[in-house]
Amino acid sequence: MGRFKLFILAFALIVIPSLIATPASAHPADEFCAETSEMDPALCRALAEADSAETAKPEITRPAGQTVRLYVKLGFVHILPRGTDHILFVLALFLASTRLRPLLIQISVFTLAHTLTLALAASGKVSAPPDIVEPMIAASIAFVAIENLIFKDMTKWRPILVFGFGLFHGLGFAGVLADMGLAQEQFLVSLISFNVGVELGQLSVILAAWATLHWFYKKSWYRARITQPISLFIAITGLVWAVQRGFF
Repeated sequence: MGRFKLFILAFALIVIPSLIATPASAHPADEFCAETSEMDPALCRALAEADSAETAKPEITRPAGQTVRLYVKLGFVHILPRGTDHILFVLALFLASTRLRPLLIQISVFTLAHTLTLALAASGKVSAPPDIVEPMIAASIAFVAIENLIFKDMTKWRPILVFGFGLFHGLGFAGVLADMGLAQEQFLVSLISFNVGVELGQLSVILAAWATLHWFYKKSWYRARITQPISLFIAITGLVWAVQRGFF
């Protein structure tokens, strides 16, 4: 147990400073067209034109099938590997319980909430400044992780809180689409495809976590050695991001 605690401490001392030095962004659209990226060249050119003229929005005409593939990929890579904050939030939900039902409830209400605000924000029905959305996303990460430290199972109020947090995550997802711009003639196809990509990314995170940890569910030390240390790391990271995004 002593060696395990030393490992957790060393891990935190190495990783947390790097997170402070390079805060994660919930809207990494500026990374989509890096030299090593496989992003659609047509979309990258349109984004470059939009950057040079702030009022410009890329209007790209392509077959519906190609649009579906492109925006599913955009939604997926926004979660894996670039959406560190969303990954940590989903992991915190996963760690709330070793039972399937609580996980399904949380993921379902989270999906419903972020799909709702993603659609409303992308269509211009609602809006919120990033100065509010980004700190709230970070705070939501910290909150659910702290609950994992306090309670051994999902609380009765957890689904309501997750729904509320999901509304902010949806606004964050919408920021990615706002940065890229959507061709109006393919708006619905692009929106749905992006959301499908997001869901596939989240599902991949859950499946990876389950494949790694389910072997230890019945161990007496699971909560002390897995749930609590990982939740503590997630909570500290969320608090650091909340301070960075709220005050710097």
